[in-house]
Amino acid sequence: MKKTFRLIDPKIKYPRMVDAVKNEIRKYIRRERRKELPDGVDFWDFDCKYGDTESAAKPVHITEITKHIDTAAQRELESFYVEVLAKPGRRTKKPD
Repeated sequence: MKKTFRLIDPKIKYPRMVDAVKNEIRKYIRRERRKELPDGVDFWDFDCKYGDTESAAKPVHITEITKHIDTAAQRELESFYVEVLAKPGRRTKKPD
């Protein structure tokens, strides 16, 4: 998912738009995690980026996306860019 989300809508209030964006991102992640894993893969991992614009997007951890969206809502931004791409992940053993 590579998308610029608009938070301004004449019919929908701002807090509802923020909730809708969060829900859409969570729904995408759930959908990707349900896909069948290829051989030799333990889980689906995600490469994520967030920014006010696509050119200003910086890598973030998947758990930090909602924090950045909340920050955007506090700053009352009209739009922001989110990129969430699924990739195969392999577990590594912890060193002793």
